[in-house]
Amino acid sequence: MNYDAFFESRLAQLREDGNYRVFADLARHNGNFPSATNRMGDQQREVTIWCSNDYLGMGQHPVVLDAMHKALDESGAGAGGTRNISGTTHNHVLLERELADLHGKQDALLFTSGYVSNWATLSTLASRIPDCIVLSDALNHSSMIEGIRHARADCQVWRHNDVAHLEELLAALPLDRPKIIAFESVYSMDGDIAPIAAICDLAARYNAMTYLDEVHAVGLYGPRGGGIAEREGLMDRVDLIEGTLGKAFGVVGGYVTGSEALCDFIRSFASGFIFTTALPPAVAAGATASIKYLKESSSERTAHQARVAQVRAKLSAIGIPHVENPSHIIPVMVGDPVKCKFIADMLMDEFGIYIQPINYPTVPKGTERLRITPSPVHSAQDVDHLVSALENLWTRCQLARMPIAAQ
Repeated sequence: MNYDAFFESRLAQLREDGNYRVFADLARHNGNFPSATNRMGDQQREVTIWCSNDYLGMGQHPVVLDAMHKALDESGAGAGGTRNISGTTHNHVLLERELADLHGKQDALLFTSGYVSNWATLSTLASRIPDCIVLSDALNHSSMIEGIRHARADCQVWRHNDVAHLEELLAALPLDRPKIIAFESVYSMDGDIAPIAAICDLAARYNAMTYLDEVHAVGLYGPRGGGIAEREGLMDRVDLIEGTLGKAFGVVGGYVTGSEALCDFIRSFASGFIFTTALPPAVAAGATASIKYLKESSSERTAHQARVAQVRAKLSAIGIPHVENPSHIIPVMVGDPVKCKFIADMLMDEFGIYIQPINYPTVPKGTERLRITPSPVHSAQDVDHLVSALENLWTRCQLARMPIAAQ
């Protein structure tokens, strides 16, 4: 077999379908984010980033940077190994305490990313709890799906956010059979929010454990940034809350929180934790500082929601189709992979705006989109420039608009 020829043929098909992904070579500007420099060979130009998951700009906040500089000076660059052998530092211990407090849980456990925390935890729980069955929301993240698959446990998929279908599946199972209901709070591509209270009601009725991914909600919702479950007063009803340090908190890493026994069980049996080098102490220190700060400060969350509302209103005013949802994520719907990539390319090349196109397999074919994530560090001028550019490109691509009078 000619392996390279095989690889090239599949890549050529991706290009033909409009689904080939090109990474922008970006250098973020500390103190001036969302501005960045895009390097294109020997050329470079200044751009504004509109698709970052650094939702609040905490990746450049002085409180975070100061904590990281201090930890770097005190402890050096790396953790020294896996947590089990040589890599647990005091910064890790402090961060886990902070995370447990954030979610009102007894304990927390750090991972190297949100993907790893989902994959390792779900695969461990579903494989080691005898006769366990997982009931998974249809739009759960790939990390959750892969964790469940790796467990080789029974799994039933319930229609997205459809609690009636979930109850139908639960009612057909023996009451005493171990069950995990796995779902997210904010779904990252459509921006809709799960009916957490109703799901918890079913879990209590049918003897199921609840597993909630709050990756796109932590830092952004609730009086202290604990997520949707905190905002709705439901944290005590959720058995396990999983989150990330790489989005609203501005650094990198993932975690789970729950009872002492639950976290200790995962720590003791999850291969994705046991055999992975620990996060650098400086990263842990930066995350701790970010969480502490956002527990006390709500100004970033308030400004964030105001900017999201402003972008939505301006898009509606000119008829650019976007998914209405109660979250901070604005999916601008294109519905064609080639046009979606063209618009993204032109936004960068002509207008200095960086938005990565979201095509299949991240979203179903026919629902290709631009996923816009406004932040408090975007200016009113940034918003006007974005909306004007989209209006220009929408006309050039002859794409349909929303009925403006209906907005």
